[in-house]
Amino acid sequence: MELGNVPQPVYGPGPEPPGSSTPGLVGMVHGFLRLVQPNALPAELIVELGQSQGEKFSKEQVQELLRYELGFLICAAIGLLFIILVPLVGCCFCCCRSCGNCGGHMYQKQGRRTGCRRRALYASVLLLSGLLLAGNIYAFISNTRLSRAVSGTFPNVNSTVGDLRTYLASIPEQVNFIVVSSEVPLGHANASLQSIGPTLGGEIVSSIRRSVNKAVGSLQSLLEVMEKLAAAFSRINSTSSRLEELQSNYSQRLASLRDSINHTLQDCGQPCSNVSLDSLGFKANFSVIPSVDQQLKALEDVSSSNLVATLEQVNRTLNETSDKVQEQSQDVVTKTQDQLGHIRQEISNLPERFPVEGLEGSSVAFLNTTTSTLEEYREPVTAFERLRWSLCVLLCCMVLLVVVCNVFGLVLGPLGLEAAALPTERSCLSNAGGNFFMAGVGFSFLFSWLLMLVVLVPFVLGGNIYMLFCQSLHDQQLFELLDTPGLIPGFNLSQVLGEGSTVNISELYRQCQDNTALWQTLHLDQRISLDELLNISQYTAEISAAFEKVNITLSPISLLNSSQKDVLLEASRLGQPPDFARSLAQLDQSVTHGSLQDLAAELELLAKEAGTGAKRDLEDEARELRELDKEMNASLSRLLQSLKENISFVEGRASRLQRRTNDTLQDAEQTQAFLGRETASIVKNETRAFLQQLQGFFETYVAWAKSSLTREVARCKPVARTLDSVEAMACDYILDSLNTFWFSLGWCTFLLLPGLILAVRLAKFYRRMDIADVYESEVLEMAPALNSFQIPRVAARK
Repeated sequence: MELGNVPQPVYGPGPEPPGSSTPGLVGMVHGFLRLVQPNALPAELIVELGQSQGEKFSKEQVQELLRYELGFLICAAIGLLFIILVPLVGCCFCCCRSCGNCGGHMYQKQGRRTGCRRRALYASVLLLSGLLLAGNIYAFISNTRLSRAVSGTFPNVNSTVGDLRTYLASIPEQVNFIVVSSEVPLGHANASLQSIGPTLGGEIVSSIRRSVNKAVGSLQSLLEVMEKLAAAFSRINSTSSRLEELQSNYSQRLASLRDSINHTLQDCGQPCSNVSLDSLGFKANFSVIPSVDQQLKALEDVSSSNLVATLEQVNRTLNETSDKVQEQSQDVVTKTQDQLGHIRQEISNLPERFPVEGLEGSSVAFLNTTTSTLEEYREPVTAFERLRWSLCVLLCCMVLLVVVCNVFGLVLGPLGLEAAALPTERSCLSNAGGNFFMAGVGFSFLFSWLLMLVVLVPFVLGGNIYMLFCQSLHDQQLFELLDTPGLIPGFNLSQVLGEGSTVNISELYRQCQDNTALWQTLHLDQRISLDELLNISQYTAEISAAFEKVNITLSPISLLNSSQKDVLLEASRLGQPPDFARSLAQLDQSVTHGSLQDLAAELELLAKEAGTGAKRDLEDEARELRELDKEMNASLSRLLQSLKENISFVEGRASRLQRRTNDTLQDAEQTQAFLGRETASIVKNETRAFLQQLQGFFETYVAWAKSSLTREVARCKPVARTLDSVEAMACDYILDSLNTFWFSLGWCTFLLLPGLILAVRLAKFYRRMDIADVYESEVLEMAPALNSFQIPRVAARK
């Protein structure tokens, strides 16, 4: 009985990640966040805060919360200082420059290491500009990836919700498949009942035949032996009669021929006086062959005793058993078919009592509400996302503007710089490069506080959300936290799943990852018993009771009656052949006293010496002798050979006839006794086996249904995939993109500080100075002789 496999739904491929990826940068962000927040999730604190339900926080709770957020608070403090101090420093720097201080005085002191300092500053600014550009590129990529992640959230959520709908819709389909599959055992049982005659009757006949076949076969074989013996005795009787008839005929012919030859010899005279005619006498005496009429009559009585008809009647009785079983079991078939209808009705109620079915309505309603809510916010979120993307691109362009200024300064400054030119005589190209550096410094002061403000807000929000949600979800600490009763007001998983349930979210997630069925995942066996859910024992008990009352009576089977037994015993006793020894000795002798061929040859010799009249008579008589000898040999030899063969056959077969008959009758008596004693038991046993076969259909189905319900129905891999999809969309796509954006932008923001310092220092090497500082290494102007003791000094030219 093939029941098949429960069909499993086909789900989508899962959420599609946004384009572009920066795994190295994501790893750096995660490492930075773990460095900022190395503490584990404060589960006890969160539980206390969740259970406080709006009450004032205690001092200890506030302190513990501050300790947990210490890293973020320090970073936020640094960011706030940056936002406040950098504009103040920039303002002071501009005022100082306006007053000619802080490098605002257009004078550059020259020395031997001026070129080395310029090259070192150039390399530093170039390196910082490259790092700024790399950070800005990462910011552009993260901004684009964040935009794609947000815009792709809605189709990904719809796809995930669609998989959940498919999963929820598959549960009643799978349960219905199990219900529909009950038609297989019901169909097999109904077909067996409709063909109860050939099925049950055939088994009964097979069991009876296993006992009857040996006796029937022995009787049939015995009858065949007796039939062959009767035929052999009949042939012996007819052959002996024919031989006696031929003996009489040939004896007369030999006597007549002897008289004729004797007369001829007398007419021949003296030459023929020595011929002896004693060989013309018939020596064999076939009348001594004993009669077999007694044996033949005894064996023929067996044929007339209707034994063959009796055995045929046994076969007809067995063949009619199926019809009798079909006829006598109509009531139990009708009652059993009624019980099959009750079983069908009981199994059809399975979906209503299956506990998982109740989850479908509320879950689908929740999914529909979630989908409609998301669709309501889709347009505003999409519009806000476009605005956010534009603002973030503008922020990235601010950093890019500083980089562009530095790049122009790095390119134009060296191109326009002449080593031999005085600082006051530097070219316009070199001066433009220095001015670009100063422009980048100005932009850095103008934008850095705004960039830091943009970095600080998503850092505090995105970093905390990632550590509280994503990191704890990845470590499954969030599941353990949610398992705490009372954490979420009005939510208790044990109450949702039923009283006495010991399921927690962590275990639920782990088992769903292994694609376990909900029956095992939710421990539904603690709430309801499958034995009660699939309880059809009352109907199978009714079927058993109906079959116990069935009374199947078979026609009596009689192998032999007493007269037939007597006939067989009489035939085995009287069917023994007589003593054929004397007869066989007669049959082995020659038919005549002498050889007719020798006598014919002697007469032919006499004919040559005799006169003309006697010669012709002798030749005719010799020819007649030869013909008679040939005729006798031709007719008698065939009959004698047949007689010998039949005698040998009956002597060989009849010697074992009596023993064989006794054995056959003993088998028949034992079989007859067995049938009288065991036929009712055979019928009962086969009826019980038929009932067990019917019950086996349902036992197999119930075992398959239990296994399918506990292992195949509602395999909850989609639930785990949903959580994984939520984690992927919220953490891997949106939060990782947001975190890499502020990390890249913060990277650039912090690099602006050393960048502007180095750019200010490097700009003085390319800008045109107002006052020259010349270091004369070869020609020095000396003072008068009176002052020859003074050290030479450098004089400034105006």
